This record gives sequence, C-alpha cells and structure tokens, in this order.
Amino acid sequence: MARSRFLPDNFTLTLLAVVVAATFLPASGQVAVAFDWITNIAIALLFFLHGAKLSREAILAGAGHWRLHLLVFCCTFVLFPLLGLAMKPVLQPLVGTELYLGFLYLCALPATVQSAIAFTSLARGNIPAAICSAAASSLIGIFLTPLLVALLMNVHGDSGSTLEAIRKISLQLLAPFIAGQIARRWIGNWVGRNKNWLKYVDQSSILLVVYSAFSAAVIGGLWQQVPPVMLLWVVLGCCVLLAIALGITALLGKLLGFSVEDRITILFCGSKKSLATGVPMAQVLFAGSTIGLLILPVMLFHQIQLMVCAWLAQRYARRPEAPLVVADKVPASAVKG
Repeated sequence: MARSRFLPDNFTLTLLAVVVAATFLPASGQVAVAFDWITNIAIALLFFLHGAKLSREAILAGAGHWRLHLLVFCCTFVLFPLLGLAMKPVLQPLVGTELYLGFLYLCALPATVQSAIAFTSLARGNIPAAICSAAASSLIGIFLTPLLVALLMNVHGDSGSTLEAIRKISLQLLAPFIAGQIARRWIGNWVGRNKNWLKYVDQSSILLVVYSAFSAAVIGGLWQQVPPVMLLWVVLGCCVLLAIALGITALLGKLLGFSVEDRITILFCGSKKSLATGVPMAQVLFAGSTIGLLILPVMLFHQIQLMVCAWLAQRYARRPEAPLVVADKVPASAVKG
C-alpha cells in the first residue's frame, strides 16, 4: 500500500524515534563520552564525503549568475537574521530565552544543499545556479554562521570567542571537506556510484548528534522547560518564519526581473536552512544541555520546510512547458527558382 503524502518520511520518523529514545534512555557518564567521540568521527566522515562528492565543474557551471547568488546570499544571511530579531518581542515571551536563541541560531545557518537542488530540479528551475548557490552557502556558512551567532547572541548579553569557534569548525568541518576535495580524483567515481547509500552517512551523523544533544538536554531537564504549549508556539513560530521568508524571496525574484526558472531557484535556495550543517555545527559551537534546546527549532523548521517546499515544487512542476521558439516559415511563393 502506498504511503500517504501526509505522513512524514522515514528519516523524520527515525529522528522522532531517536528523540523518544533519548528521552527515556539518555546517554550519561562514559556512554555519553563514547557517543561524543563516535559523533565527532561521523561528522568528519560526513564532510569528507561531501567534499569528495561535490564536483568543481558543477560549482563553476552556475557561478556566473552573480545577481541570483547575491540575492540568495542576502536572503540566507541577512534577511533571516533580521526576521529573527524582528520576531523577538512576540516570540521570546512565548517560548523563553533559550528557545528564542535557538531561533536566532536557525536564522544564522546556511541553506541546504541536497534538498534545495532536488526541489529546484523537480520544479524545473535553474539547476546549475542552484548547485552553485547552495554549495557556496554551505561553505561560506562555515565562517559566517559563527560570526552571526556571536553577533546575535551578543545582542542578548552572551559572550564567546568567535575566532575560536571558527577554528573549531574549520578543523572539524572544513578540513575534512578539503581532504575530500583532494581525494576526489581517486574516490570521486566511487562516491558518485554509491551516492544512494552514502546518504545514510549524512543521516546517521545527524541522528548521533541529536541523540547525544537530547540526552544531555533531558538529563538537564529539557522537557520540564518545554511544556506542550511552548512546543506548539515553537512550531507556529517556525511556520511564520518560513511563510515570511518564502513570500519575500518570491516577491524579490519577481520585482528584480528574474526569469521563472531563476525565481524558482531563489525561492528554494533562499528560504531553506540546513539541518545537516546546523546540527553538527551546534555540537562545535555550544556545549552541554543547551544544545538540545538550540537545535529543537532547527529540527522542526527542517521538517516544515520539506513538506511546504515539496508542495510548492509539485505546483511549479505542473506549469505548462515554455513554447519552443522557431524561425518563421518562408512562404513558398516567396521562393524563386
């Protein structure tokens, strides 16, 4: 029997199962230390494979569309943080300071790579530009997200070493990525042939981080701090944030005169936030039981954006094909022997 389109995908169901497992069987003591080591190794492997998988030719294919990339960059790293700050007067009293900081962290993250490209492809958008834009966002985010996190959290009185955060992220995320790019000449074809099952490395690393983070958060009293009503406000906050981002990216693409294909790319690359990057990065940037609260908005936003963008991509995919431009036929009477 076919799965209902209203049911979550298998990964989301597994993610929920991991949260339940961490709630009732949280890792503690030496088990938690072992999970931290395994998680760090899995994250390094994840970014190594990303480096080996990402083709430099694919990045260069869409690199010349600078107006599109600049708009996506501004939506990802300027619009979202401004929206997060603008929502503070309403959102913070409803969800509390810790979860509101999770929203700010969400707003500072780079865009997704795989899903943004997949939805752009399904909707018949500008795929080379989507590949370039999403990949650039992910790489730039390694440096820019810690800066934005420090800036946004400093507004709320927090302090931290931004340079130290960038150094840690560079060692744990960027260094394996560069190593993967170097190794691409030897293992690139193998990675390409096995990309269908290598996606489980992505998912496994996220599940490990979520389990470790939620275990620490549960031990620290996460679910006493997040009652059901507050969780509902977090979901509604994610929905409002996504709706505004989708509306603004769609409007800007139209006002600035982009083609339909480019507007699709801007919509799906400029409105999405990366769980695959956000969860491992939180493991580096933050410590202790606070990680569980910080990544909760990221996890919820991820699932909401997937469902909404899947519906939008299917709507765009149903639009009529653009008519082919053909040369005017020359009347036979005009042809002289």
